[in-house]
Amino acid sequence: MQWEIVIGLEVHTQLSTNTKIFSGASTAFGAEPNTQADAVSIALPGVLPVLNKGAVERAIKFGLATGSHIAPRSVFARKNYFYPDLPKGYQISQFDLPVVGKGALTIQVEPLSGNAKPYEKTVRITRAHLEEDAGKSVHGDSQGVTGIDLNRAGTPLLEIVSEPDMSSAAEAVAYAKALHTLVRWIGICDGNMQEGSFRCDVNVSVRKPGQPLGTRREIKNLNSFKFMQQAIDYEVQWQIDTIENGGKVQQATILFNPDTGETRAMRSKEDAHDYRYFPDPDLLPLEISPEWIEQVRATLPELPQAKQARYVNDLGLSAYDASLLTASREMADFFEAALSAVPSQAKICANWMIGEVSAQLNRDGLDMAQCPITAQQLGGMLARIADGTISNSGAKDVFRTMWAEGGSADAIIEAKGLKQVSDSGAIEALVDEIIAGNAEKVAEYRSGKDKLFGFFVGLAMKASKGKANPAQLNDILKKKLEG
Repeated sequence: MQWEIVIGLEVHTQLSTNTKIFSGASTAFGAEPNTQADAVSIALPGVLPVLNKGAVERAIKFGLATGSHIAPRSVFARKNYFYPDLPKGYQISQFDLPVVGKGALTIQVEPLSGNAKPYEKTVRITRAHLEEDAGKSVHGDSQGVTGIDLNRAGTPLLEIVSEPDMSSAAEAVAYAKALHTLVRWIGICDGNMQEGSFRCDVNVSVRKPGQPLGTRREIKNLNSFKFMQQAIDYEVQWQIDTIENGGKVQQATILFNPDTGETRAMRSKEDAHDYRYFPDPDLLPLEISPEWIEQVRATLPELPQAKQARYVNDLGLSAYDASLLTASREMADFFEAALSAVPSQAKICANWMIGEVSAQLNRDGLDMAQCPITAQQLGGMLARIADGTISNSGAKDVFRTMWAEGGSADAIIEAKGLKQVSDSGAIEALVDEIIAGNAEKVAEYRSGKDKLFGFFVGLAMKASKGKANPAQLNDILKKKLEG
């Protein structure tokens, strides 16, 4: 029996304001429990919320970046439910009239298995609404007691809700990664998944082709792309097995256990009417003028897709290389700064960024922002490759030294004696000596054993201690052997 998978995501993005959405309390991570739980966040009698302008501007920025509708008038509502870390008994959120309406995000999907080729897909965005975060339950101290930390209560969130447009774990992960890149790129969220700044709820259902949507189950609070893929794969198979064995999927909120690789039901899933939404009486409707939208638009950087297109059209890079170079704004900025030293060598610069630089960052467990060398240092080294001062193997030596010890490429080349020999006369003399000392091999080559060419190159490079310019050496050697 064939099954179709239907997936939609709700992504909670913590906005990068210094203060909470309705008060001046700090949003800094890591403070002592309950030291940032102010009177507004826990709704003590007599206090009133005041909307954070910076949170609104970040929501507008996201809407513009995704081509979404920005509502000229939106309303905050009270979402009523009981939970220990929600002392007010309600969450201030948006429902019928969110600040950001319909939009879309185009993603590049890398299939997780098989020989399928990467492909492009557009995921529709239903809305993105502003809301406050709840507190946090801290389970299992030394006495087995659960504590409540309300520091996070009132932290500004932008909840980004997609249409159920994804049909595999690969597509869901690609969409989540693209959102993660985008919110960091435009500076509205730090994207720190370990600290809970970017959390995903995944709605999963299955159906037979052509049938109505199946019953969905919502996997809550996934803060790892790896866990998201594992959770979706397990949940899909569980739903299929349940139906095929005569059971029925019940709508529920579920959790994923990364230790067992399994999902488990936490509670029955509420619908919107269960929350008894009503407009918050303490907050006026939010009105956003066209002038305000244009002011925010002026602060947007060049977006990843536009930058990718420019790299392909103007620099001649492949779409794949362009996508890797725009995986983060830090990566793209580093690439462009390094390229300024060798403007005509975009492919060489891209190869080093995607290859040696990324590999060394991974080995050292660093991200681009922590790179121990500067773009100017890398650009200086690339310039010495381009003008023939050093070979590719010599450049790797320069790079390793630069990474470990610092210094400029020119200084390292001089100190280590890495300059290539590009004097054609000196290379000719070296080649003549190699040919004279290997008459039998020369005869074999000339009789048709072309593969021996590499043998002569190896001897010549060894004799020059790796300093002979490879292109010149190959050219001179070929002429001498065939002359």
